[in-house]
Amino acid sequence: MPVLRTPALLLVSALLLTACGSSGDDATAERTSDAGYPVTLDNCGHKVTLKSAPKRAVSLNQGSTEILLSLGLADRMAGTATWTDPVMKGMEKANASVPRLADNNPSFEKVLDAEPDFVTASFVSTLGKGGVATRGQFEKLGVPTYVSPSDCAAGKDNDSGGDGSRSKPLTLDAVYGEIHDLARAFGVEARGEKLVGQLKERVREATDGLDASGVSLMYWFANSQSPYLAGCCGAPGAITRAVGAKNAFADTHDEWPQINWETVADRDPDVIVIGDLTRKQQTAETAAAKIRFLETNPATRNLTAVKKRRYVLLSGQAMNPSIRTVEGIEKVAAGLRDFGLAK
Repeated sequence: MPVLRTPALLLVSALLLTACGSSGDDATAERTSDAGYPVTLDNCGHKVTLKSAPKRAVSLNQGSTEILLSLGLADRMAGTATWTDPVMKGMEKANASVPRLADNNPSFEKVLDAEPDFVTASFVSTLGKGGVATRGQFEKLGVPTYVSPSDCAAGKDNDSGGDGSRSKPLTLDAVYGEIHDLARAFGVEARGEKLVGQLKERVREATDGLDASGVSLMYWFANSQSPYLAGCCGAPGAITRAVGAKNAFADTHDEWPQINWETVADRDPDVIVIGDLTRKQQTAETAAAKIRFLETNPATRNLTAVKKRRYVLLSGQAMNPSIRTVEGIEKVAAGLRDFGLAK
């Protein structure tokens, strides 16, 4: 998302929630045994070695936080940070048990105060220059770090400005890979396998028999003056491909380019997918503010999607490469069916 790297409502399935809280003898064995350590992960060009299962993990982005919560690991977390949305449905109680270090990026000192034994992040920039701290700073203190592979996947250029660009489309395999990696890091591989299987089944159910060919989608994350709209190849691209539609800005490889409204009017998308954010960093963060803008601004009020009120509301995390991108597929698929645009 345009995290500003400083920077509708489907419930998470009962199956997913079951996976989040594994119980029984197998779960107990996973939680208490350090057999099989040390574990080494290949992660974004780094070798990450854990001598034992983390007991005081800190997650610096909401995306990685929600994976850990979904794996039933709240009791092994010492802090979270950087939120754009309320926590995913069903995770409220578990999330409330984990200290929130900051709504945005915490200071390096604040993270160290939590005495972490493992630090995770969704974005390279969070654990890089200008972020919370570099991976090297943590590793010098003996704290292993992990970054979502979706942000360093083949074809992702994080040095191209803004939120980076992608020469190759992101796939959900990167998200599934992150789940498997984190499950392995914590010694709960069976939970990871189960969770990935359930996510894949949700995608299959949401898109079964769906044909939205010829339908154009535009994804608006934030900012009314110079809007951040999704390019071809990030999480919105994965959603678009899953439902068989096309992205109005598929010719743009930047992750979240800022595009003027006159260009939007020229593309005239059939459906506008709107980020409904609770943070307060940009103009038009909430869906209500975005819709109000679209319906009153001379450059946008005559768009086909606006005149027909074809809006699909997503959390910011669903527009990120995250566990909630699956939720994005479900909601966009349901919206296309409701609008009569899917065959």
